[in-house]
Amino acid sequence: MRVTLTKTFSFEAAHWLPTFPQGHKCRRMHGHSFHVDIVVAGEMDPAKGYLVDYGEIKTALEPLKQRLDHYVLNEIEGLENPTAELLAKWVFDRLKPALPLLAAVRVHETCTSEAAYEGK
Repeated sequence: MRVTLTKTFSFEAAHWLPTFPQGHKCRRMHGHSFHVDIVVAGEMDPAKGYLVDYGEIKTALEPLKQRLDHYVLNEIEGLENPTAELLAKWVFDRLKPALPLLAAVRVHETCTSEAAYEGK
């Protein structure tokens, strides 16, 4: 049986978007309460009754959460232009080795704005 699991984590961070036009509000330093969905997908082992222990996902996430929470994203290597799209890819690339079944990362900058990355 093919299943999909989603684990969400959140963090607070500031950023500015240096490629936006001068005068655009996102070009100025501002902050968000980011919510990030980690999606894993695959064939569930019927003997286990689950795909991945949610605790494994949480453990894999913890170092990333510690690196992002209450920091200026632009100051983190690889996030010099921290758009939601690039942040989703950044998280995906760092989680994939620990979560081989990782299927997607969705970054919610606000309650109405989301970007997703599903791998290469």
